[in-house]
Amino acid sequence: MSSVQIQCTRCKTMFRDRAGRLQDGYSRQCPSCEVVLFFADDSPHPFIKRALKSARKVRKEQREADTFRITAPQEERVTPRSRSSIGRARAQGRSEEH
Repeated sequence: MSSVQIQCTRCKTMFRDRAGRLQDGYSRQCPSCEVVLFFADDSPHPFIKRALKSARKVRKEQREADTFRITAPQEERVTPRSRSSIGRARAQGRSEEH
């Protein structure tokens, strides 16, 4: 899952956390100053609001991408061949020609 940038309310350091975790009721410790940040929808702090909004947006985009992947037609996949097997096939083809 994708991550979201979070700005600490105390030291203003930027760090990242997974968007799936970042929901109402989640708490996280800043890796720099070690203050505990509480993520609540009714938080008055703009850094917390921005992080929660970004996480909702990322989760929504991820759901849409997953839905598209499920509904999109599946293309036929060709089994990849190693370089050595390709070389052997070429060599066998040449020996048959001569």
